[in-house]
Amino acid sequence: MSFLKLRKLDQRWNRSVSRVRALGEHAFRIVKCLWGYTKVRYRGLYKNTCQLFTLFSLSNLYRLRHKLIALQA
Repeated sequence: MSFLKLRKLDQRWNRSVSRVRALGEHAFRIVKCLWGYTKVRYRGLYKNTCQLFTLFSLSNLYRLRHKLIALQA
């Protein structure tokens, strides 16, 4: 079974798409694996939405914590 080689254009496209996808998936990893938010209890759509917005905002801060600490020093 032989694999087809990708064209340079397709390789560049795949690389750019995978970079964007990786940035988006890092936030989910932090929320799910690091903080254990894997199962959602139904509390109402508004409360669940607010909690998720808060968790993902905090995950952005968590990802940038080293840069934020360096800015303070």
